[in-house]
Amino acid sequence: MQLGINLGYWGAGMDGDNLAVAQEADRLGYSVCWAAEAYGSDAATVLTWVAAQTERIDVGSAIFQIPARQPAMTAMTAATLDSLSGGRFRLGLGVSGPQVSEGWYGVKFDKPLARTREYVEIVRKAMTRERLSYDGEHWTLPLPGGPGKPLKLTVHPEREHIPLYIAAIGPKNMEQTGEIADGALLIFPSAEHLEDTAIKHLRAGREKAGKTLEGFDIVPTVPLAFGEDKDVEKLADTFRPYTALYVGGMGSRQQNFYNKLAQRMGFEAAAAEIQDKYLAGDKDGAAAAIPHDLIDKTTLLGSVDRIADRMKEYAAAGVTTLTLAPAGWTLDERIAALRAGTEALERAGLA
Repeated sequence: MQLGINLGYWGAGMDGDNLAVAQEADRLGYSVCWAAEAYGSDAATVLTWVAAQTERIDVGSAIFQIPARQPAMTAMTAATLDSLSGGRFRLGLGVSGPQVSEGWYGVKFDKPLARTREYVEIVRKAMTRERLSYDGEHWTLPLPGGPGKPLKLTVHPEREHIPLYIAAIGPKNMEQTGEIADGALLIFPSAEHLEDTAIKHLRAGREKAGKTLEGFDIVPTVPLAFGEDKDVEKLADTFRPYTALYVGGMGSRQQNFYNKLAQRMGFEAAAAEIQDKYLAGDKDGAAAAIPHDLIDKTTLLGSVDRIADRMKEYAAAGVTTLTLAPAGWTLDERIAALRAGTEALERAGLA
């Protein structure tokens, strides 16, 4: 099992430290550094910045939002980043959610699975550098009856095949991801529930494509708080606002993928209470309503030995790249968490 690092959103107050964290991850041998985007910083600029100041670590989008870019533009960005980084780019895609898609980008959030499938087909076709034409429900290239003509990408990516990942949560999205992608980006992963919430659906998609999970990269992002085992509950409290935001407020009452995931992990009553309080404006109450067990199952908390034991569980569940999001109020604390991750992986016998 390999390790990755997730820098989250640029502009969250730790930008200078983020570069230092990425450089330390590069020095420690982490395999990939991911950056996110929502409706603030874009991921492409951040990844260019990081790639220019690191040597070996891959850089990956987690994610480029599908409603933000035309698929041909995403192919251009992927090819450019792969070329500039010397073949170190990984392309992660996701549909975002209805509030961001429609409120920020003005793109209707309808038929997300069909849109994703067409988007991936166009991106992949464009990156083969053959002339681009496509006739689908959501995209037609070139537009009929006009001056457009099939064009081909002029940039040569460093590699013939750039790894393509999809951020997936629901069962149908998981299955399609297994069918059409090279890897899956997961969030709020519980090793105990991973087979039922993700792996079996990814496996079904791979089988549909005539493939197995061999070579398919399963990449959950797991927050990490390093400390003493006696302080595990206090360490877990670090992630209460984060968990409350996603389970309670990321999306509408009718369409919150993270809330549904918490329900599938057995936290139905808690998920409903967290959402009720968050949407009513009681964010502190929502955070307080999160069961400790939900946080503990979806994070890495405590000593190197405790983290190592949890890493073994993730590896046994099928995880191939464990992406860490190290917590800490200072750069030194985040660097210490990074180093603890490396030590834990070695102690678990997974390095």
